[in-house]
Amino acid sequence: MTLKKWIKTPKGYVAIAMFAFLIIAAIGYKDSHGIKNAFTAVFAGVIVDIILNIIKRRKWTLPEGAVITGLIIALILSTATSILVVGATAVFAILSKHFLVYKKKPIFNPAAFGLLFSFLFFKTGQSWWGAFGDLSVWTILFLLVGGYMVANRIHKFPQVFSFLGTTFVMLALMGYFNIGDAVDALRPPFINGTLFFAFFMLTDPPTSPAKDKDQVIFGFLTAAAGTLVYAAFGGLIYLFIGLCLGNLYTYLKKRSVSKSMVNRKGFISTHR
Repeated sequence: MTLKKWIKTPKGYVAIAMFAFLIIAAIGYKDSHGIKNAFTAVFAGVIVDIILNIIKRRKWTLPEGAVITGLIIALILSTATSILVVGATAVFAILSKHFLVYKKKPIFNPAAFGLLFSFLFFKTGQSWWGAFGDLSVWTILFLLVGGYMVANRIHKFPQVFSFLGTTFVMLALMGYFNIGDAVDALRPPFINGTLFFAFFMLTDPPTSPAKDKDQVIFGFLTAAAGTLVYAAFGGLIYLFIGLCLGNLYTYLKKRSVSKSMVNRKGFISTHR
């Protein structure tokens, strides 16, 4: 595949957006630590991905997914995170991609799963610096433009709108009834993190549904589960928990449909 053709692929769109956000954020914060973390996460993820593909004797393909996963991890983790922890987070994300699978596709979004693991075991902080949380408010435009291009390219608008609509309605109700810190979730850096998450993590094709109806349900369940976690515990980790629960729902539904088809075929074959 030529570079021109690759750029027009869904992974090409996402990779370009992540690289652009990395450079913009590094310049905006005047901090090179994020770039070092990005290099570490991408390098660790790509090496593990290549090794596992060789062990599984898979046909050689560019490790685009590992690159994107590494960039997302680096853009979310605090720039003060040690490179060892950054690398370990990326490695665990890729391991989940290869071993927590159903019909050769990952069950959980690798970046979300890796970040959740990192928080639970390393107590890492997520600054979402790559979503421009502490920069000028107008930088949200970068998220919206990049997010629109990606969601439009992979046809995931029903999912994005369902997630964002449910999230904002639930937060508004929480604010009205004085439940949790709902107001904080509607301000930077929380709102930046939510938009970044909705456009670039929730929409991951291998771990999210393709049909419009399923997308709406997936977006709703992810938002509802995550927002309830936020109401109870606060913090931005609720996004990862919500997504993993949404991924689990999608996996269980796929397995249920697959079993139904197998049983139906078996019933037909035995009654011919």
